Amino acid sequence: MKLLRVGPVGAEKPAILDAEGTIRDLSGVIGDLAGDVLGDAGLDHLRGLDPATLPVLDGEARIGPCVGQVGKFICIGLNYADHAAESGMALPEEPVIFFKATSAICGPNDTVEIPRNSVKSDWEVELGAVIGKHTKYVSKEDALDHVAGYCVVNDLSERDFQLHRSGQWVKGKSCDTFGPIGPWLVTRDEVADPQNLAMYLEVNGHRYQDGSTKTMHFDVATVISHLSQFMSLQPGDVISTGTPPGVGMGQYPATYLKAGDKMKLGIQGLGVQVQDVVAG
Repeated sequence: MKLLRVGPVGAEKPAILDAEGTIRDLSGVIGDLAGDVLGDAGLDHLRGLDPATLPVLDGEARIGPCVGQVGKFICIGLNYADHAAESGMALPEEPVIFFKATSAICGPNDTVEIPRNSVKSDWEVELGAVIGKHTKYVSKEDALDHVAGYCVVNDLSERDFQLHRSGQWVKGKSCDTFGPIGPWLVTRDEVADPQNLAMYLEVNGHRYQDGSTKTMHFDVATVISHLSQFMSLQPGDVISTGTPPGVGMGQYPATYLKAGDKMKLGIQGLGVQVQDVVAG
């Protein structure tokens, strides 16, 4: 299934994309794409619905973040061998973990704001894994069974804030609008292999990132298992699993976002995001 949330900021309705690409309203069935709805029983209930019986929503309406009530927005750094190389950093022995503030989350096509005093705002297309049930001390072998589905994430980063303003990376990762997710939450049964997905990102029509989840250093199952040794994961937690090469910081010369730019990014089978960039 391809699940999404449609409507104004803070008033999104849960929805499903039917086989013809029509957006169907789920608000008469569930309150939101959150909590127990993301578990196996909740998703099985939605699979049992006949989309043709559900009201049609405006196909031109705003698409919001594909999951609601996110408790944790967890990111994995330096998780692609080729991205670590362009960053001039060694591959880590364990997953590098940092957080983005949930207030950074926005819709996949919402306007991205360059924060005040920014000099190095950057892009990162990433595979997002959304947790579907309580997860603690899970084995790598069982980890993917705890995933509700997958989505596209743009892990926007202000590199000067991140690397040169002291403290942890969260400073450069948590600016408002720095976490577009969606357009869809694609349930795990429709993603045969999360380690074999092509992904790309373009700025103003130029393709900077053109990679694949094949080059992940730690695969999704390893990441989830590792995280669950240190904290419990809850339904709706979003894990952004790292980016392939081609970020602005890795260009020669380095290239960063500015007001007036347009980003387009996507992952095979998970949809496309398009964002206009403005001054914050």
